[in-house]
Amino acid sequence: MHETVRDEIEVTVTFLEMDAPPAVTPALPYNRQIALLKTNDIPLHFYRYLTDRVGRKWHWVNVLRLDDEELAAGIHREDREISVLYLDGAPAGFFDVKPQLPDEVELAYFGMMEHATGQGLGRWFLGAAISACWALGPKRVTVQTCTLDHPAALPLYQKLGFKPVAQKKEIVRPMPFAERSASVMRP
Repeated sequence: MHETVRDEIEVTVTFLEMDAPPAVTPALPYNRQIALLKTNDIPLHFYRYLTDRVGRKWHWVNVLRLDDEELAAGIHREDREISVLYLDGAPAGFFDVKPQLPDEVELAYFGMMEHATGQGLGRWFLGAAISACWALGPKRVTVQTCTLDHPAALPLYQKLGFKPVAQKKEIVRPMPFAERSASVMRP
């Protein structure tokens, strides 16, 4: 049986930024089989899969509602950097770094799949994402989170050096299972 989906959910979006790289980068967890691989020309179906598996619980729906042309135009830009986290040989999360303005880079998406959470990887993984952002030479790195995201998201961003700069209310229209399936399983 599929869950009942509400028509709309009001959320508070918090915009955060960082104007200097962190002084310390979290250490890679030891005794774990971890790989972080930067993708080249990521297949649309794999990007949708990652977005669905990481963001399903948190109602990440914007990417899943894009048609192939819109999605490809966004993620296949030369300046876009998408990296996939693997844990014990299986996909476990991803981050998507998107240059915005000449001096600004946005951490557009960041998250881990449920099987990878609670294992002490989040701090290191976010540190790796932040390092990837700063490697592009911006003056500022931005990220946003909302009240639907994991409760640890905002505190973790702040622990690693992001500062809240603004908030706004938005409406999220959750995806019914049939729409989500059609998006992720499209040919």
